[in-house]
Amino acid sequence: MPYVDGFIVAVPKKKLAAYAAMSKKAGKVWREYGALDYREWVAEDVKVGKLTSFPRSVKLKTGETVVFSWITYKSRAQRDRINAKVMTDPRLKSMMDPTSMPFDAKRMIYGGFESLVKV
Repeated sequence: MPYVDGFIVAVPKKKLAAYAAMSKKAGKVWREYGALDYREWVAEDVKVGKLTSFPRSVKLKTGETVVFSWITYKSRAQRDRINAKVMTDPRLKSMMDPTSMPFDAKRMIYGGFESLVKV
């Protein structure tokens, strides 16, 4: 059954190009290890809601934008195998340091999801 890891992050607009470069590098590694798809989307129509919203979920600050992303796998088992390899890949080691990331990793929301409906 297909499986997806989903992510939402706040990225400073002035660091969006650096974030995109980091994502392209990471995405290539995930795909090399077998991920079916790797996507990153920047907010275009996401208003601050009264109770909940994408901006509220990441405590969006002035000068930041929301990035929504996902990685698709064949199964949860495949995801676990791929992520174990990705997390130890030397090409990504420098990107794993929270002080050098082009976003605040403490405000990242992420999780794994199994398929519910496919139309």
